[in-house]
Amino acid sequence: MLLIPCPWCGERDETEFSYGGRALKFPDLTNTDIGSWHRVIHIRDNPADVIRELWYHQSGCECWIQLSRNCLTHEITAASADPLDGVEG
Repeated sequence: MLLIPCPWCGERDETEFSYGGRALKFPDLTNTDIGSWHRVIHIRDNPADVIRELWYHQSGCECWIQLSRNCLTHEITAASADPLDGVEG
């Protein structure tokens, strides 16, 4: 069980949150290049390292937050109230 540090509510149990996936920027909606969408949605790397993830605090402040979490140890090293903070794209 993870204890997630919500920037607004403090440390909470992971059962209060919904996982939103990797923090990624998607292509511009006006971009009609199907290949760009395919790469973002289906072709993902799976690093054994720290990744940025989006989590929705559904049973709390109802805000999206961004976590930096180690995929191997599940250690959370950072939490941000801005879900797009430093998102790679």
